[in-house]
Amino acid sequence: SPMKKLGLAAALMAGASFFIAPAYADDNADLAAIKKQLNAIDHEYRAKIADLEVRLKKAEADAKAARIAAATANKSAGEAQTNAQAAQVTVQQLAQTVQQSADAVPAETNRPAAANAFNPGIAAVLNGFYSASSRKPGNQRIAGFAIGDDAKLLPNGFSLGESEVSFAANIDPEMAGFLDISFDRENHPDIEEAYVRSTDLPWGFTLKAGRFLSGIGYTNERHAHDWSFSDSALPYRAFLNTQYGDDGVQIRWLAPTDTFLEFGAEWFRGDEYPAAGAAHGGQGTMTAFVHSGDDINESSSWLAGLSYLHTRAADRVTSNPLSLADDSFTGNDDLGIASLVYKWAPGGNPTVHNFTAVGEFFYDKEKGFFDGVPIDSKRNGWYLQGVYQFMPQWSFGLRYAQLAGDGVPSALTGSALDDFGHTGRASTALLEYDTSEFGRLRLQYTHDQTDLKANDEILLQYTVIYGPHGAHRY
Repeated sequence: SPMKKLGLAAALMAGASFFIAPAYADDNADLAAIKKQLNAIDHEYRAKIADLEVRLKKAEADAKAARIAAATANKSAGEAQTNAQAAQVTVQQLAQTVQQSADAVPAETNRPAAANAFNPGIAAVLNGFYSASSRKPGNQRIAGFAIGDDAKLLPNGFSLGESEVSFAANIDPEMAGFLDISFDRENHPDIEEAYVRSTDLPWGFTLKAGRFLSGIGYTNERHAHDWSFSDSALPYRAFLNTQYGDDGVQIRWLAPTDTFLEFGAEWFRGDEYPAAGAAHGGQGTMTAFVHSGDDINESSSWLAGLSYLHTRAADRVTSNPLSLADDSFTGNDDLGIASLVYKWAPGGNPTVHNFTAVGEFFYDKEKGFFDGVPIDSKRNGWYLQGVYQFMPQWSFGLRYAQLAGDGVPSALTGSALDDFGHTGRASTALLEYDTSEFGRLRLQYTHDQTDLKANDEILLQYTVIYGPHGAHRY
């Protein structure tokens, strides 16, 4: 019947859908898996493409830099070759010019180039002052000390201090010579130094003979224009009449050690203060000294020294502002000096900033006859000074010095050797402007208490050096 036919058709369709539905589901799963794989392949491909693009850009940049470097190198090489060719042409032209000039010189004037090698270097130093003192300089003295004329103060007003003309040269490969003519305050010329010195002795030895400044102390060997202050320190004035120099011989030995170590000895005629009269047949003074020093670090260093002077004075005459008559001394003088120097400059370069500190202690013993009266006096003195360059060309310095005299016999009460129980002192300050290595302007103030009445002194100083001038000591 028709109804049976319809039921059979529905049953057949239901059975077909039972088998078709799982097959369709399986197809969808496969499609999803395929799409997932394609997406993964696409992502990996794009990442590889991006990486390749980065590498390509880097390779292009490296290639561009290489091309630029190669071009620059080629250009430099070409310029160098061009410059070398030009230099060669210039050298050839100069050689031709020199040869033509040499050919034009008369035969009798053609001499070896070394003919002028030993001509002296000539230098001049001008050292001028303006001085103003609260007391008359001629009446100022150092209580307890019979001082020499050079230890006195500068006159008030304008004056030409110790200026000099010097000559220095190698005499031959084994000897050098030096001559220094100085002019004192009264413009009187004097041969301050005139000596010959060995230059080629073995084993670290050096010999010097003639007239020269002694190597004792730290500043004694320095000329006045090389002093850190405008005047000599108080102990040098009192014990050495500012500085000791005489006719004689000197030997130095530089020890072969890592630390600087130098020994020296001198034998002088004995004519200059504190000596006099050239005792012992013109061999009246003997000295000995030792110097040692080293670097502390790259910015600082030190130098120490011990010195000894023994001399004989035969009728040594000194002026006495307290009396119309001069004083005289005959006897022995023994002086010892201990020195210590410290220097600082950042990195070892003193151009911008540097500092130098110096301290020295003096111990002196005089035994003999002063104005015919027996004496046996022991005296001492010391000073400490520092100079700081706080900026290029500008320096500031301070110095303090002190002396201690000794008691005197009653017969010498009120004499130059009587210190009246007074301790001599001097305090000094300076401001300095260096126009260059060869020019200096200095303002200095000193409160001097070496006499019973204090003295205030202002000094204006100019120092100029021209001509070849030797290096100064450490």
